[in-house]
Amino acid sequence: MYIVIIGGGNVGYYLAKALNSSAHEVLLMEKDRQIHKTVADELGEIAVQGDGCEVRLLEEAGVSRADVVVAATGDDADNLVICQMAKRMFSVPRTIARVNNPTNEALFHRLGIDATVSSTKIIYNLIEQEIQSDEVIPLAALRRGHLEIVDIEISERSSVLDRAIADVTMPAEALVVCIIRQDHAMLPREDTRFEAGDTIIALVRAELEPELRAIFAGDI
Repeated sequence: MYIVIIGGGNVGYYLAKALNSSAHEVLLMEKDRQIHKTVADELGEIAVQGDGCEVRLLEEAGVSRADVVVAATGDDADNLVICQMAKRMFSVPRTIARVNNPTNEALFHRLGIDATVSSTKIIYNLIEQEIQSDEVIPLAALRRGHLEIVDIEISERSSVLDRAIADVTMPAEALVVCIIRQDHAMLPREDTRFEAGDTIIALVRAELEPELRAIFAGDI
């Protein structure tokens, strides 16, 4: 099976590594040169540098013969474009998109994406399955309080790189509750420093989510 993965962050990297060791033919495309270099040092020639939203690069990657295309970038809009191009222009049988904002899942399905994966929603559902109403505040209370659980991957251009969590100015109603680093979850301390490729799990008021994403993803 030939599988093309777009996005070389933690999700794309570990997926490519696992699939490659399972004797699948895998290609991982990452547009950021520094991230690509890091990934290529580990995975070798299956990692290529380029923007998965460019038709020419998808053609060069042989997407027309791919069995599956996985869009695993940290940008929902890019993931949607990649999957739509794979479907409509290259007739790829199956497309899978990472959805960073769970509210976008319905849109992805309406536009023909075969499957979506939202780590935020998965974590939310796991918590909801495990807790009892008399153990902690029910998660319905989060909705009533307009709070969301979000996951954000820290990019190379993020202003929080190498900074301790205590030194990062976040929205007043935001809290980092977990950091996933190299496939391991850790509870943050005040002196925990952020690294490129980290994925943070945070609680934040819904209207402040874009601001929080901009701080950690490096959009400001």
